[in-house]
Amino acid sequence: MKQYGVNELRRMFLTFFESKDHLAMKSFSLVPRNDKSLLLINSGMAPLKPYFTGAEIPPRKRVTTCQKCIRTGDIENVGKTARHGTFFEMLGNFSFGDYFKREAISWTWEFLTQVVGLDPDRLYPSVYLEDDEAFAIWNKEIGIPAERIFRFGKEDNFWEHGAGPCGPCSEVYYDRGEKYGCGKPDCTVGCDCDRYMEIWNDVFTQFDNDGNNHYTELEQKNIDTGMGLERLASVVQDVDSIFDVDTVRALRDKVCAFAHVEYKKDEDKDVSIRLITDHIRSATFMISDGIMPTNEGRGYVLRRLIRRAARHGRLLGVEGKFLARLSETVIEGSRDGYPELEEKRDFIFKVLSQEEDKFNKTIDQGLSILAEMEAQMEKKGQKVLSGENTFKLYDTYGFPLDLTREILEEKGLEVDEAGFQTAMEEQRTKARAAREVTNYMGADATVYDEIDAAVTTEFVGYDSLSCASKITVLATETELTQALTEGENGTVFVERTPFYATMGGQQGDTGRIYTDHGVFEVFDTIKLLGGKVGHVGRMESGMLETGDTVTLEVCQKGRGDTCKNHSATHLLQKALKTVLGGHVEQKGSLVTPERLRFDFSHFEAMTAEELSQVEALVNKEIEASLPVVTNVMSLDEAKKTGAMALFDEKYEEKVRVVSMGDFSRELCGGTHVENTGVITAFKIVSEAGIAAGVRRIEALTGEGVFAYYRDLEQKLLEAARVAKTTPASLSEKIGHLLAEIRELHSENEALKSRMAKDALGDVMDQVQEIGGIKVLASRLEGVDMNGLRELGDQLKDKLGEGVVVLASAVEGKVNLMATATEGAQKKGAHAGNLIKAIAGLVGGGGGGRPGMAQAGGKNPDGIDGAIAKVPEVVAEQVK
Repeated sequence: MKQYGVNELRRMFLTFFESKDHLAMKSFSLVPRNDKSLLLINSGMAPLKPYFTGAEIPPRKRVTTCQKCIRTGDIENVGKTARHGTFFEMLGNFSFGDYFKREAISWTWEFLTQVVGLDPDRLYPSVYLEDDEAFAIWNKEIGIPAERIFRFGKEDNFWEHGAGPCGPCSEVYYDRGEKYGCGKPDCTVGCDCDRYMEIWNDVFTQFDNDGNNHYTELEQKNIDTGMGLERLASVVQDVDSIFDVDTVRALRDKVCAFAHVEYKKDEDKDVSIRLITDHIRSATFMISDGIMPTNEGRGYVLRRLIRRAARHGRLLGVEGKFLARLSETVIEGSRDGYPELEEKRDFIFKVLSQEEDKFNKTIDQGLSILAEMEAQMEKKGQKVLSGENTFKLYDTYGFPLDLTREILEEKGLEVDEAGFQTAMEEQRTKARAAREVTNYMGADATVYDEIDAAVTTEFVGYDSLSCASKITVLATETELTQALTEGENGTVFVERTPFYATMGGQQGDTGRIYTDHGVFEVFDTIKLLGGKVGHVGRMESGMLETGDTVTLEVCQKGRGDTCKNHSATHLLQKALKTVLGGHVEQKGSLVTPERLRFDFSHFEAMTAEELSQVEALVNKEIEASLPVVTNVMSLDEAKKTGAMALFDEKYEEKVRVVSMGDFSRELCGGTHVENTGVITAFKIVSEAGIAAGVRRIEALTGEGVFAYYRDLEQKLLEAARVAKTTPASLSEKIGHLLAEIRELHSENEALKSRMAKDALGDVMDQVQEIGGIKVLASRLEGVDMNGLRELGDQLKDKLGEGVVVLASAVEGKVNLMATATEGAQKKGAHAGNLIKAIAGLVGGGGGGRPGMAQAGGKNPDGIDGAIAKVPEVVAEQVK
């Protein structure tokens, strides 16, 4: 058997399946697309899920790929054994409702035996326990003796993931020989030793699981196969592990050369050699797909891989930075299958070097502090590092929890992870409670403070809404970065931009920034110190890198509507001065594509007539189609022209003066229409006071005005429909309805009063005399508080001098009312204190004045007890 290399085997596999009418697709990015269930692509099938589910139509029903994959579930074991790794390549052939078991099994056998040349007698298939169809194909059609076909249960040979498509699978094992075995007499397929290695897995997706393990046959059956390229290479090349196959061995040897050590001479050193070899492969591929080292998500996975590799380089005694140099060997060995590695070579080197620099700045001091902590633990006989100290290493020296854990585990020590999380939460709480973090200038500290002061942006958007420019700086929400990738929020800085940044009340432009390989959606544009303009948004697809030449494109409609509203504020200010007087001064403004807001000095609310005059004057100048002209001149020259300026604004020596015919002239750096006629229409929608001597007008222009009237018309039509009339007759109809409501209200009140009297009945025989005062306490049903008060007044008149207490339950709630005449009050009666004393019995509270008080409650069952207590309370008051 010929010992093919990794790159040869990859080409052989893809070529073989192309000969079987498969479309050979380029490996997908490690960054999942529209799949929140995964942090990183971890199988050949993962990026093809939309084709399997029917969400997308595949480019062909037969597809083959060699997919780069990363799995970090066993990262703690990487290096400790030769079996574990985070990076691997997965060969696969896939059928979306086309061929099924017969072809899949037949081609598996053909490729392994005839193309690669593996010995058929050393290959052992396995099938699912109940899959007689697959067993028969292997046995009858391929010719494998029954005793060499292994039947396994669901745990080994049935693929499913909760509810949904699932099915049995058939694996192929290769007997590597006794030298890789455990020596046990019963060693066979399924043994935990390295002799029988699984190299191929055919998944037959033929059932649908309803979630309760009830299976129905799928109409469209699929094939999903996987074979680890490095595993296949280790079999073909007859080597111990993936670390010994040609491309990985070249990388492993480079690590040894950097460290001046030999592999397989010292087990501790071998752990570090394998770990670095694996992690630099993962890191190189991740960076080539635009993943950047950060403190969360897949960026944190990358940071962890790089820092683990850097630390183990130190353990091996590697001098200086070495990861970028090592990644060169990764690129050399894998660019045949992944040309993007060569294209991103410089970018990969730069990211690795920067991250290694960051780590080197903190590692020495952190290790020193950790050593002191270990010494203290040893002195006290402790085996667990406290959460407080673990957090100190994280917060002060940048040691992630897993790095501290790994270092301590090597010495048989542990970390108090629960204590670490508690300390982390305490710090977050303190940060929230503390005042906002500020920089030297007293402004909120942001990621933008780290940008080189020499970086500036030229604005070219007065005359154009698009331009090409080079990216100077990229930032995520937390740090500066070399690239932004799909799904990330961030800020893009360029040399020249047509995007207007939020200034002078005008909201920043929106739009997009793009290249052939990435699209960034701009949600806002901000102005920073030093003439920097930041385009804030989100990577919608692909990737952008520092140094890329990009096309910047402002949203034309958004800018156009903003210009209409901005030019309208200039006309509005002059109209206000004309109608209200020269005392009007601008105090603030906001201009967006949807509306405009203008704050001005004026000392009373504008009348309807004044608002009408202002609106009419603005619309008159819009109709006049005045030319809008901008001139750049010195500040002194501008003042001589009579241009209006903001009282407290600080202007540059050269200013822009915007003139609208002879009607308006203002200093302004914003964007405007070319002619006032473009504004089309102007409508004031509100006027209100916002501070002493400051009023605010909100208004609409153009399409916003028409939309406003359409909405108004819709409401008018709806109101007319509800009132069963026409819009023209609506006012008259409302007048009739109001008169009818007043009449009904009067009738209702009279009816309620009559009902309350009826509910009370003749209660004068319930009057008691206590301490020379007449006291009447009675219960009613279904009378509200207004009714109780009215009855109380009537009964008080009947009593002459005395105290009246009434209670009623309405819909499960209690109303209590007490009233006392002047004569009763002089003898000590107090309605407020009386109510307070009995309200608790009905589950409520209340009080009031000596002559009148009321309360509410939630317990109608307590009414009788409250009424019974009244004489006792009055007796106490008047004794």
